[in-house]
Amino acid sequence: MAALTIASQANQAITLPVLLVVHYINTNDQHVDISIVFQDVEEVNAKTPVKLDWHNGEALQSSASINVKLMESKILHGQDRQAVDEWVVGGRGSNLTPTDFKSIEGPLLELDHHLTLRSYVVGYTLTAADLAVWGAIRGNKIAYAAIKKGAMINVTRWFKWIEETNDWMAPVVQSLNAHAQERKVAKSKEGANYDIALPDTDKGVVTRFPPEPSGYLHIGHAKAALLNDYFAHEMYKGTMICRFDDTNPSKEKEEFQQSIVEDLPLMGIKPDKTSHTSDYFQQLYDQCVALLKADKAYADDTERETMQHERFDGIASKRRDATIEENLARFEEMKKGNEEGVRWCVRAKISVDNPNKAMRDPVIYRCNPQPHHRTGEKWKVYPTYDFACPIVDSMEGITHALRTIEYRDRNPQYNWMLDALALRKPNIWDFARMNFVRTLLSKRKLTKFVDSGHVWGWDDPRFPTIRGIRRRGMTIDALREFILKQGPSRNIVNLDWTLFWATNKKFIDPIAPRHTAVVLENAVTVTVKGARVAPYTEDKPKHGKNPELGTKKVAYSSEILIDQTDAQTFTTDEEITLMNWGNAIVRKITHSLNPLHTSLVTALEFDLHLQGDVKTTKQKITWLAKSGQELIPVDLVDFDFLITKDKLEEEDNVDDFLTEKTEFRTKAVADGNLAAVREGEIVQFERKGYFRVDRAFKHGEGAVAFCIPTGKVNAGK
Repeated sequence: MAALTIASQANQAITLPVLLVVHYINTNDQHVDISIVFQDVEEVNAKTPVKLDWHNGEALQSSASINVKLMESKILHGQDRQAVDEWVVGGRGSNLTPTDFKSIEGPLLELDHHLTLRSYVVGYTLTAADLAVWGAIRGNKIAYAAIKKGAMINVTRWFKWIEETNDWMAPVVQSLNAHAQERKVAKSKEGANYDIALPDTDKGVVTRFPPEPSGYLHIGHAKAALLNDYFAHEMYKGTMICRFDDTNPSKEKEEFQQSIVEDLPLMGIKPDKTSHTSDYFQQLYDQCVALLKADKAYADDTERETMQHERFDGIASKRRDATIEENLARFEEMKKGNEEGVRWCVRAKISVDNPNKAMRDPVIYRCNPQPHHRTGEKWKVYPTYDFACPIVDSMEGITHALRTIEYRDRNPQYNWMLDALALRKPNIWDFARMNFVRTLLSKRKLTKFVDSGHVWGWDDPRFPTIRGIRRRGMTIDALREFILKQGPSRNIVNLDWTLFWATNKKFIDPIAPRHTAVVLENAVTVTVKGARVAPYTEDKPKHGKNPELGTKKVAYSSEILIDQTDAQTFTTDEEITLMNWGNAIVRKITHSLNPLHTSLVTALEFDLHLQGDVKTTKQKITWLAKSGQELIPVDLVDFDFLITKDKLEEEDNVDDFLTEKTEFRTKAVADGNLAAVREGEIVQFERKGYFRVDRAFKHGEGAVAFCIPTGKVNAGK
C-alpha cells in the first residue's frame, strides 16, 4: 500500500493540493489505495512538506515528483492530459503558493483571465488542474482572502462553483486544519500539559465523576471520566469516586445506571468508590432547612415562565420577603408531595440583579411525587444539581472538582452554597468539553432519537455513546489515547471525527486478520486458464506483517469471482495481479447484451501468468475461488452522520437537519475463513476497509459487518 505523509504545520498552499488529489484518487480509482499520515512538523524530511512512499518501495520527496506519480491515474486527466499537466506538474498551480500578495497577484490575474467563460480550468469536467489550483488558493490565506472579497470575478465564480459541486472537499480541508491545530489542542498523554498547577495536591487528591443516570455515557462524558481518573490515579495516586447524580426521578432509570457501571471498566476506569446523591437526601434536606431558617432561602410558587422573565430582567419574586415560618411551612407541604406542595419550589436568596445570572436566586429544591428508582416513595422533594453537588462534594471529601467550562458562571454559586452553610470548599478546575462536528451530545436530543425509532437504540453505531462507537469498531486503547491527547485544556474546539478514527486505525491495523469479500451485485465470474482443474487450498498468513495471528486457508480454482468495479477497468491483454496468487493476463472481456447496461461486464477469461512480476502491474485485485470453499454471505454496512450541519445552534430545529439516508448496506460474499470469526472481532476485507463483525455467521444466517472509519474523508457522502 502506498502512503502519503504530510507535515501538518507546513504551508497548506503546498500540502492541500496534494491531499485533495489523493483523496479524489482513493475515492474514484478502485486500484489505488493511498493511506494518509499527518506529522506534527513543518517538514517531513529533506526540507519538504510532503512525501509519498509508493507500493513498490519508491520514495518521492517533493510535491513536483509526487504530482508526476499521481498523474498516472487516468481519472485525473480529463480529455487533455498535456493541458492538465501544465497546471499540476508544469508549475502554473504552484505559482499560487507564496504567502505575500505581491508574489501571487500576477498569477491570480492570469488565472482570472484564463477562467473567462470557463467552468473548469481545463476542459468540461473536474480534473487534477482544478484540484491543484483550488487547493493552492484555499490553503493560501492571502489568496483565499482576495477570493472571498470578490477581487477576481472569474476566479471567485469558478472557486465557488468547484466548492459547491464537490461537497467532499470541505471535510478534507477541515481534516487538514484539524491536524494543523492538533499540536495546540490535542497533546498526547506523554506530551500534553497535565501540569496545570492544581492547588493543595500535597494534602491528597480526591476527584469525582458525577454522571446522571438518565442516559448512556457518550464521548463527552468519557473525557470527564478519564480526566478525573487520570488526575486521581496516574498523576497524584489519589482517590476517584463515581457518584450517580440521581436527583431527578422523572428521567432516571436503573437501566441507565447499570450501563454506566458497565461502561466505565470498558474505558479502563475503576473508581475507588461508588456513591449516589440519593445516599445524602436526608443531609441535603437538613441543609435546605438550615438555609430557610437562616433566611438564606425562600419558597416560591411563581410560574416557570414568569420566574425566567423575572430572573432575566432582575426583578424580585413576590415571595422573596416571606417570613421564615411561611417558608418552612411551604417546604413541609412540598415534602408531602400533595397538590399544594407541587406548586412550590425553594430558591436560594443570593441576588436579584447580579450581573452573573446564575447568581440570581437559583432554584435549589423541587417537589416531584414520582417514585425514585432507589428510594421509592420515601421522598417527594429533590435537590437540584447546583445545590446537591457542592454539598456532597464537601461531605465526600472531594479535594478537586473538575467541571466542564459551561459551569464557569455557576462556580460562584457553587462556592456561595458552601459559604452559606459553612462547609469546606473543594478546589475547582474548568476544562473544555469535547464537541464533534455533525454530532449531538445532548441527552435530551439523543433520547428523542431513540424514542422516535430514528436509531436502533443507545448502542446504535451512528450514536456518540461509548457503546455506539465501540459497536462501530473503536477500541478502548484508542479511545483512551485520543481523549487523553485533548488534555485538561480550556480551549473549546469542534473536533473532526477523522482524527478520532485515525487514532483507532493505529491500533487495529496490526491485529486485524485479512479477509476477502466480493460484492454480489453484478459480480463477474472469471475463467482462469492455466489453473489446476481440481480446486485446492493453501495456508497463507492471516496478516502479512503479524505472523502471531496464524494462518488461513486460501482456496484456488479455475473459476473465480471478482467485483464488477474491477472488471470494468480491464483492457484486453492487460497483465494484472491476483492478490495471494500471482499475475494473470486478461484475454477476453464479455459485456452485457442489454442495451441499457452495455458497460456491464458479464464474463472474463484470464491466462494465469505466475512468472510475471507483481511489481510491474498497476491493478492488483481481490478475488474468491468459486469452488474449494464455502462462500460466506455477509452484509457490509456503512453509515453516515445523523445530522447534516457541523454545529447545531440553540435555535436550530434538529428535524430540519436530519440526514435523509444514514445506513448503506451492501450484499457480499466472503472467504470461508469468515465462518470462524466471532461477534465483536475486527477484520480487514482487503481493498474494502476494516470491519467489526456485528453478527457472526451461522448456517442459514449470513454475517453482518460494520465498516470502521479510518480517518479518510469519504467523498461519496
